[in-house]
Amino acid sequence: MTNKTATRKSILGLLYVQVLVGILIGILVGYAFPKFGIELKILADGFIRLIRMMVAPIIFTSVVVGIAGLGTMHRVGRIGLKALIYFEVMTTLALVIGWLVVKAFHPGAGVNADLSSLNHKDVETFVSKAHDQTISGFFLNIIPQTMIGAFAEGEIIQVLLISVLFGIALASLGQSNRPVVYLLDQIYHALMKMIAMIIKLAPIAAFGSMAFTISKLGLGSVISLGKLLASVYLTCGFFVVVCLGLLLKFNGISLWKFLRYIREEIFIVLGTASSEPVFPRMMAKMEALGCSKPVVGLVLPAGYTFNLDGSSIYLTFGALYIAQATNTHLTMWQELAVILVCLITSKGAAAVVGSAFITLAATLSALGTIPVEGMLLIIGVDQLMASARATTNLIGNGTATVVIAKWEKEFDEKKAAEVLDNKRPSRASAEAENLQPLAVPTAENRAE
Repeated sequence: MTNKTATRKSILGLLYVQVLVGILIGILVGYAFPKFGIELKILADGFIRLIRMMVAPIIFTSVVVGIAGLGTMHRVGRIGLKALIYFEVMTTLALVIGWLVVKAFHPGAGVNADLSSLNHKDVETFVSKAHDQTISGFFLNIIPQTMIGAFAEGEIIQVLLISVLFGIALASLGQSNRPVVYLLDQIYHALMKMIAMIIKLAPIAAFGSMAFTISKLGLGSVISLGKLLASVYLTCGFFVVVCLGLLLKFNGISLWKFLRYIREEIFIVLGTASSEPVFPRMMAKMEALGCSKPVVGLVLPAGYTFNLDGSSIYLTFGALYIAQATNTHLTMWQELAVILVCLITSKGAAAVVGSAFITLAATLSALGTIPVEGMLLIIGVDQLMASARATTNLIGNGTATVVIAKWEKEFDEKKAAEVLDNKRPSRASAEAENLQPLAVPTAENRAE
C-alpha cells in the first residue's frame, strides 16, 4: 500500500501530468460553469506575462555568451546562414503539405457559407492590423526604435538582433571580455532559476486557458467544426511524425524519445495555446540534450520568428478552407499564389499578438481572390487550432536546433543518448536547476 501511494504521489508530481489534469478540469469547469470559466482567462494571461518578462533577458544573456564563445564571426555567419536555409525549406514544405491536405480532403466542401449573414465587425480588428503586415514593415520591425524599447516590448527578433551585435562586439575585445562574459553567464543561470519557479504555475494556467476556451466556444461549436479541427490536428501530426521524424532519424535521434523528452513542454503549449511560455525551458533542454550553447542561442530564438511550421500549415489550410466554404473557385495558378504569398507573410507570424490569425488576414487581403470575411467561419475555434500550430512550432524548432547542431558538429551524441534513454537525470535539466555555468572563453577554446 505504501509503495502504491508513493508511486501515485510521484506520478502526480510530474509537471506534464499536473498540466494534463489542469486541462481536463478546465474543460469540465468551462462546460459546467461557462460564466465563471470566462473569468478564468486571467490565470493564463498572468502566467504568459510572467514568462514574457523573462524571455528578453534570457535571450540576451544566452546569445551574447554563446557568440563570445564562438570567437570568430565566420562561425556565427555560417550557423546563421544554415539556420535560415533550413527554416525556409521546412516552412515551404509545411505550406505545401497544408495545401495538399485541403485539396485531398476538402474540409470546407458543403459548408456553403452565406457571407451576408455574418457579423463583419468581428473580423474588422484583425483586418485593420493585417494592413501593417507588409514586407517592408516586417524588416523595419526587426530594428528596434530604441535598445531599451526592444526589451520593454519583448520582441524576440529585435532582442536577438541586439544580442548578436553586442556578442560580436564583445568577442572582438579578446581576453578583456572575460569578466563581462562570466557575469552574463551567471545572470543567465539565475534567470533560469526564476523560470524554474514560475513554470510550476503552468497547471493553473492550462486550467484557466481551457476553462475560458470551452466557456467561450461551447461544446456545440467545437463539434460542428470537428471536421476542420480534426483535419488541422491530423495535418500537424503528419508533419511532425513524417517530416520531422524522418529528419531526426537521419540525424540519429528517435522522434518518440525526443517527444518524450520534451513532453512537459508539449503539454504546457497544448494547454496555453502558445509556445512562448516554454521558450526558456527549451533553451535549457536543448543544451542538456547535447546541443552547444552558441547553436541553441542563435537557432532557437531565430526559429521562433522564421521557423513556424505549424503556423505555415495553418495559413494555407485556413485560406483554402475559406475558399471551399464560401464556394470561391480558384485556378491552379491562384492556389500557387496562395502558397507564394503565405511564404512571405508567414515570416511575420510571430511579430504581433494574435499573430497567425492576423497573418492569415494579411494573406487574404494581399491575394484579393478569397473573401477576408470568410475568416469569421474559423474565428470561433481559432484558439483550439492555435494549440495544434503552437505545438508543431515547438517541435519544429527543437528539431531545427538538433539538426543544425549536428551539421556544425556541435552536438554531443553520447550525452544525448544518455538523456533520451533516461540514463541521465532529465528532470533537473528540464527545470534548469542543475545546468553548469558555461566556461568563460579563452584563447585556446575560441579558436575555430
